[in-house]
Amino acid sequence: MPRDRFTVTQHVRQLLALWGGNVAAVHRELTAEAERDGQATRVPSLATMQRAVVRDLSAGERAGLKGGEGARRRFDVYGMRPPVHRNACWEGDHKRIPVRVELDGMSVCPWVTWFVDVATKVITGVAVTPHQPARDAVLVALRAGISRTGPYGPFGGLPSLVRVDRGKEFLCRAVIRALGAFAVPVDDLPAYTPYRKGTVEALNGALEEMLLVSLPGYTRRARPAGAHQGDPVDALMPFADFVRVLLDWVAWWNTEHHPAGLEKGWTPRKAWEADPTPLEDVPEEQLAFFALEDDGRIRKITTNGVTWRRRAYIAPWMVGHVGTRVRLRYLPHYDGEIDVFDAADPARHLGKAYLAQAATLEQRRALSSVREKKARALKADLQAAEKLRRTRYTATTAPSTPRPRRTVTGQQAQEEIAHAGQTDLAARALPDLIPPRDPPAGWARPRSASTTRPRPVPDSPAADGQAGTKAPPDSKE
Repeated sequence: MPRDRFTVTQHVRQLLALWGGNVAAVHRELTAEAERDGQATRVPSLATMQRAVVRDLSAGERAGLKGGEGARRRFDVYGMRPPVHRNACWEGDHKRIPVRVELDGMSVCPWVTWFVDVATKVITGVAVTPHQPARDAVLVALRAGISRTGPYGPFGGLPSLVRVDRGKEFLCRAVIRALGAFAVPVDDLPAYTPYRKGTVEALNGALEEMLLVSLPGYTRRARPAGAHQGDPVDALMPFADFVRVLLDWVAWWNTEHHPAGLEKGWTPRKAWEADPTPLEDVPEEQLAFFALEDDGRIRKITTNGVTWRRRAYIAPWMVGHVGTRVRLRYLPHYDGEIDVFDAADPARHLGKAYLAQAATLEQRRALSSVREKKARALKADLQAAEKLRRTRYTATTAPSTPRPRRTVTGQQAQEEIAHAGQTDLAARALPDLIPPRDPPAGWARPRSASTTRPRPVPDSPAADGQAGTKAPPDSKE
């Protein structure tokens, strides 16, 4: 008869979770419980319990009891999605950069928000913020990818699907509305399932392994015992330099790196160019609305520009448009620049405007230059009109009538007279004039020339009684 052996029960699993997978601590806990119940002989030895834990629990379960879900997930087996074409799906994510950089004398850890094409591993859009990102970072990165401009072109276009996790920034109303305008669905993945967007998660790991570990201010670098954990601020990279280094790495990834999983060891650029799938571009006038919010109010351009949030915004194109009714659109969480649209035609983009109090010297000079240019153009038009209005005569040295400087030729005079004589008077008639109706049948009508009796001829006999009696030829007058 086989003897009973010790197995890991639910109670033992709970104790393992309580003690972080420490089998020795669980053995001491079970021994203390058995002594209180008077059954100390029923507790197995420590070696037996250790063998039971290894036999009954998988490596992933033991790692999860010790290090949590993240540790357990490393022992999972994942499937692979079937291959797709370019722009079939983008994956997006935030990543906190474990590198401290200098910004306004302070040490900060920036965040990167980016999107990657699943089929070709191309990074289509990137946005960097010195703090935890919000929806504006997501919208900026999406717009950079869809427009196919800047450092990411010619990659991008309109994706068929955007896959993100359940982050509030990615699933906020502004992002869904912006993508919904182009009929792009958002795949909301469950929480704590990074393996379901493995392309962008692999990109996050590659960024840290290939670039971040070599930068000054890297926070996860191993240090000798007793070394100071912080670097002085003056030894850190400025934020602008870090963004430049990151964008250079993105360009290198897209054009020179050979990531695993691509056919024939291609670079992302080669895989993108070899894919014959047509790209769907969005016109620039439609992208003017993308990533912008509208408060719904109608404003007027004044001599101070456009007022928004109690601050004035100006631009050179506003010169000469005071009184125009406009609507404003703006990026969330950014008030340094706004986009101005015509209130009568919201699709008409008038231009951008910048904060007047923060205008640079070049912007103020551009505004002054436009005003001066408009003034010179008006002055030239008025001078030309004055020349047309005034008749200039030639100088004379004799007591005679001066002649105009511009002499009209005979042909020009004939053409002007003919043009004046060709005036169609019928065209000047009232187009809505109603002709009079025919008079009633009982009314007396004037007789026409055809019905009037002809006047008698004086030489005819019928005219004798009317014209007087003619004297005989031999009578005396």
